[in-house]
Amino acid sequence: MLFNSVNFFIFFGSLTLCYFALPYRFRNLFLLASSYFFYMFWNAGYALLLLFSTAASYGFALLIEKAPSKKKKRLLFISSLFFNIGLLFVFKYLAFFATSIQAILKFFAIAVEAPTFNILLPVGISFFTFRTISCLIDVYRGKMEAERNFCVFALYVSFFPSLLAGPIDRAVSLIPQLHARHSIDMPRICLGARIMLWGLFKKVVIADRLAIYADSIFNNVPYHTGPSYIVAAYFYTLQIYCDFSGYSDMAIGCAKILGFDLVQNFNLPYFSTTITDFWRRWHISLSTWFRDYLYIPMGGSRKGGGGIYVNLLVTMAVCGLWHGASWTFIIWGVLHGCCLCLSRLTLNFRDAVYQRLQIPSGVVSTMRVVFTFNLVAFLWIFFRANSVHDAVYIVTHFFSGWPNLFIDPLSLFHGFLGIVVLVCVELLQRLSPKHASPEQWPLPLRWAAYYALALSIVLFGVDGGSQFIYFQF
Repeated sequence: MLFNSVNFFIFFGSLTLCYFALPYRFRNLFLLASSYFFYMFWNAGYALLLLFSTAASYGFALLIEKAPSKKKKRLLFISSLFFNIGLLFVFKYLAFFATSIQAILKFFAIAVEAPTFNILLPVGISFFTFRTISCLIDVYRGKMEAERNFCVFALYVSFFPSLLAGPIDRAVSLIPQLHARHSIDMPRICLGARIMLWGLFKKVVIADRLAIYADSIFNNVPYHTGPSYIVAAYFYTLQIYCDFSGYSDMAIGCAKILGFDLVQNFNLPYFSTTITDFWRRWHISLSTWFRDYLYIPMGGSRKGGGGIYVNLLVTMAVCGLWHGASWTFIIWGVLHGCCLCLSRLTLNFRDAVYQRLQIPSGVVSTMRVVFTFNLVAFLWIFFRANSVHDAVYIVTHFFSGWPNLFIDPLSLFHGFLGIVVLVCVELLQRLSPKHASPEQWPLPLRWAAYYALALSIVLFGVDGGSQFIYFQF
């Protein structure tokens, strides 16, 4: 059941009415059943996997908290990590590692027949696994008590707005909200609906329109030329942002209507001034997860020297692997890690050069935003390409075939139109956040904007309810 489908809006509308009509003591149980019903729309069998993962993590959390000694607590904690990571490995990475090992052995002339694993990737497994792992780590560290109520814990893991593609909320912030009583709050419901409307617009009017052109290039790489690759790279850069931030907006809006506050997942990432700044603004719930549970435990930037750069590279390589069982994702992560290292190494030097040349701060900031955006757009090629060969082919043929550009007039027109709307809105949010909020606008202007968004979705939105990109992760 996709957020951008009629079925979902029927489901969510019915759920909201029933949720607020029910007595408080039954609401969490109703939300839990509804979340599993929502998940079973994808594959009913994998609801059992979700339940199994949840029950095991719930038990581990209680055992870790009650452990009589530090040694036993540590042993239980490590066991819980092995269980969750092992579950993720089997369903997401087993086939990839088997074929990779086979390829390595073949390189050394060792013939080994890799077993065939026909395992369907459960939707959202990376997200709900990271949610349970963060909870277990926080219980182990003493940052929170283990949740005793299984229904509440299971709802934290499976909460339907963020189940399939995040945000990856921490138990310490979401579980207390699940214990709270939520009443009908019309201003809050209106805010949630407005956030959902903007998210839906970004998905079906901008992302899905850009995808028509970008997919036609990336899925037929040998038949196109440099100009087409460049346009497709920029289109995909904005497509993945509008697709994923659109999902996040709709998840946050759904939760807000029901009375819950999910963590912010995007903060104008394409206005970042450095690659480090980009990762503070892009997929915030994931980047902070890796920071708190991998980068800092490895030593972070505390030890100084080369250790910082090793930690950055390892963290970003794991981040790339988290996104998918493919070398394209790993290379994308490693390249981001290299860029983070170079940015850190050269930041002071660059600042000194700008200061010595007496370049105005506004010009410097603009230059940095433009450079960072183009760097990120270039790296997205490795993320989107169907294979490493395709990615290398694209980046080595940027200057081929000029000025021949693949023209799909309707896709290009709709694509550029959507980009103009996005840039105008986000420029307003960056330059004047106060005036960017519709609540500050005159009532006629506000409703004109709402009707314009709704009409655009109907007239220009792509039909068919295409899947969100991050569902595959």
